Amino acid sequence: MELKLPPRIKVLEALGAIADGRVEKTEEGCKVISSERDKQYEVKIKGQVVYSDDNGTRFRGYIGYPIISCLMLNGSLPFDDKYANALRGIPWKRLNEEYKNYTRVEEIVFKVSEERGVKREELEKFVDHVMNKLKTLHLRR
Repeated sequence: MELKLPPRIKVLEALGAIADGRVEKTEEGCKVISSERDKQYEVKIKGQVVYSDDNGTRFRGYIGYPIISCLMLNGSLPFDDKYANALRGIPWKRLNEEYKNYTRVEEIVFKVSEERGVKREELEKFVDHVMNKLKTLHLRR
């Protein structure tokens, strides 16, 4: 089954996970620690076949942020330290649970990135670039 494209915010979340040092390469993929540091996700990648035990991938059928962050680390997706560092330390789970609305959380994240010197338009363009690349990968589980 081919995985669906994720909500755009998952690209931002993946950048933040890398900046926070929560993504570690393994022989088969990566280990990714949640923003609350209370869960660990296992990512396995073999060509176009991917596995991750995060909720987005398992239950909603889209490419979750652990997979995106792993693909960024292994060079399959674009990555930029500038954007990742602008998203360092964001409490993703807390924000998602508090607002229950990805659009609202994105607004907060873009505001934080602007305060840290990265313009919203620039970051959105980077997200577009990653999403376009994801479309070409045809990842399946």
